[in-house]
Amino acid sequence: MLMGLFAAGMITVFAVACWLQPDPRGFGTHLQLGLPPCQFKELSGLHCPHCGMTTSFSHVVRGEFSAAWSANPCGVLLAFICGFCIPWTAAVSSTGRWFLTREPFRWFIFGAIGYVFLAFCIWIIRSFVV
Repeated sequence: MLMGLFAAGMITVFAVACWLQPDPRGFGTHLQLGLPPCQFKELSGLHCPHCGMTTSFSHVVRGEFSAAWSANPCGVLLAFICGFCIPWTAAVSSTGRWFLTREPFRWFIFGAIGYVFLAFCIWIIRSFVV
């Protein structure tokens, strides 16, 4: 049941990304949802590690991978991981059996830690090196 809800949530994220029009600036697409501007950017003048994530997803669903990468490389990575996880979570939910692993939560924890580390590294490079 929980995995089915997780799959439905990811499908909803992709559906919303299809509905949104990517902001040409490479960030700010989330404003179309009525969300406020990034407080980190307003206070520091720097993009946060997730600035451009919604824009990136919106480009990915349109097949605009170069624009998605420019908006936020982590968005491309996360979109592909979610694209893989949708059928996996649906299969787990419908059969009640884990596929490809016996310890999915360990993969989730390592994946989440790896994602945060990668997002931080990309943010450092984009903000201070390039």
